[in-house]
Amino acid sequence: MDHTMEFTKQFLRAKNPCAMGYRWFVRNLDDGVGYQKALDTLVEAGRIEDALWLVRAFGPTNDVLHLDSLEAEAVVFAGTIEVRAGIDVDGVIHAGRSIRCGAGIRAGGSITTGEDIRAGGSIQCGEHLHVGGSLRTDWGVDVARSLVCGGDLRVAWDLAVKDTIEVRGGAVVGQDLLAGFSVQCDKNLRVGGHLQGADFVRAGQGIHVGGTIDGVTHIEAGWGIRAGQFIHVSGAIKAGESLSSGEDIRAGSGYGVFAGLNVQEQSWDVCGQVWAEQPPEGLRSGFFSGPSPFDSVAAR
Repeated sequence: MDHTMEFTKQFLRAKNPCAMGYRWFVRNLDDGVGYQKALDTLVEAGRIEDALWLVRAFGPTNDVLHLDSLEAEAVVFAGTIEVRAGIDVDGVIHAGRSIRCGAGIRAGGSITTGEDIRAGGSIQCGEHLHVGGSLRTDWGVDVARSLVCGGDLRVAWDLAVKDTIEVRGGAVVGQDLLAGFSVQCDKNLRVGGHLQGADFVRAGQGIHVGGTIDGVTHIEAGWGIRAGQFIHVSGAIKAGESLSSGEDIRAGSGYGVFAGLNVQEQSWDVCGQVWAEQPPEGLRSGFFSGPSPFDSVAAR
């Protein structure tokens, strides 16, 4: 979208705004007002939902907001936000494109970007965190509701999300991953510490956890699943290839443990191996190979 575009009553009306929002616009903004000026005016008036509707209706710009630091009640910017130090916002943060921040980002409301987030510190989000592209932070991430990442996710410390996690690329978490609900990762999921959840965990490729996998219901990977310590779930365990635990592997009562689901049965001794201290109860497929040669020494 051309950032020099000017709004008129006729132009706005063509997007079918709600009646109350349109009346407010007509009373408070002059014909020909600039796009970002209209957003700023709405935010200053506390009409955050109208500002969000406007930026969704008209899309992002190539504008870049350069600041040393950013403190505000709310921020709705149609382009990219670049802040040398930190961002501290009581309400929502919405960037039509990216957010690049030298320190941490805190928002009492949701954080939404059309493209990437790059932060030199921690990210604390009081509601939903929705990143259109990739997310990378040098510290941790704490989200009070859901997390959606449209690209790759890289978190150096802990990732703690109270609701669902959805990553459409690969995910690397340096320390613990703590999920209040389900975890869906379309590519590889790597966690340096422990993985704890309260619902299913699925990865389109592999799952590699340095510590324990605990508290989840079902766990499923298109490739292999590997944990440095134990794997305890309340449902089924399904690995497309091999399954490895530095300690024991335990599915829920009445549920099975499956390895080698995506390879031929005659290849299980190579591509469908199950490594653990003892054969898992309920092992339905795969080839039990004994204690893990990868993790058992390191885990102790």
